[in-house]
Amino acid sequence: MNVHSALKTPTAAQPRAIGAVRLSTKDVSGRTAIDGLYQQGAAKAVFPRAARGMTAVLLNTSGGVTGGDRFDYVATAGAGTHLTLTTQACERAYRAQPGEVGRVETRLCVQDNATLWWLPQETLIFDGCAMTRRLSCDLAPTARALIVEPMCLGRIAMGEDTVTGHFADRISITRGGTPLVLDAWTLSGDMTGQMARPAIGATATAMVSLTYIAPDAEAQLDTIRALLPTTGGASLLTQDTLVLRALAPSGYHLRKTLLPILDHLTGGHLPICWRL
Repeated sequence: MNVHSALKTPTAAQPRAIGAVRLSTKDVSGRTAIDGLYQQGAAKAVFPRAARGMTAVLLNTSGGVTGGDRFDYVATAGAGTHLTLTTQACERAYRAQPGEVGRVETRLCVQDNATLWWLPQETLIFDGCAMTRRLSCDLAPTARALIVEPMCLGRIAMGEDTVTGHFADRISITRGGTPLVLDAWTLSGDMTGQMARPAIGATATAMVSLTYIAPDAEAQLDTIRALLPTTGGASLLTQDTLVLRALAPSGYHLRKTLLPILDHLTGGHLPICWRL
């Protein structure tokens, strides 16, 4: 027996980040207040002052998501309340070890006469990442929602212009349990090469999906279309459901498109962390 082989210490498993936030709101004399709050591990929520309703800023204290990490977010906007959920900064999908996948799951519930805005900042996809993300949102018949998911591929400013890996995203929105929106996409392998194809991204490195559900959705359509570049489109699924998808050559160009749209749909109440 080789003595050195016999004495070799097995490689220790790398630590993984686990985090969870569960939040619910309630109406207290016309004011949105916390009904329940649970935080675990690397996921935290802070509550800055908000001009409208309540804003919860989600923090990932591990700095990003890599293979084997698991984050779970659950939020309920109670009847008659207004809840905005955003992130302190861009989320990062880091390089993963072979065979390991990072997972992020978000479950949202919006009760009668409540409004929920899901406004995370961009997810930055690093070379070598492996991540799946799932978001589900169920709305009561009189609920309103604004659901946004922006994404940037690679770190162009750092010279990372070729990205390989795996990223799978799925957004499911229902009203009273009945399917309303299902938006899913997957990039796997040569992600940059796939986005460069004319029928997919035409060399775009950033994109956003947006769903706006409110009684005035139809009235917003012309304004939103006027704010979009030629690489974006918006349409109505129903009278009160507007969906949008836009591509951009970089994260900077994506923000130039997205910020005026979000300012318009939020009535100028976009969380301050988006401005920093």
